Amino acid sequence: MSFDTAASDGPAGDFVSRVLTVVEAIPSGRVMTYGDVAAAIGSRAARAVGQAMAYYGSDVAWWRVIRASGHPAVDHESAALEHFRVEGTPLTWSASGIFRVDLTKARWVS
Repeated sequence: MSFDTAASDGPAGDFVSRVLTVVEAIPSGRVMTYGDVAAAIGSRAARAVGQAMAYYGSDVAWWRVIRASGHPAVDHESAALEHFRVEGTPLTWSASGIFRVDLTKARWVS
């Protein structure tokens, strides 16, 4: 695991390390929502998963954790799209050209 050791100190650090462990296990081309990750560690704290990813998730496949709508993290859409295309993640496109991940096909259950 390659995250900052400061993230593993105390109860909050334990939460972060569990989040990152789940994210590291998501296979290429698959995704989990923030809520899915929270549920995988026995929590309902989807927003806390988002915070953990924002502060400590840069060394893991952050693009594989998305919003419940199927959209990637705000302001990271272009970078996520590049990763999705490389990995063959199933996407859907709106008439206006906005994409989202097809959760029916791409959702990973740990």
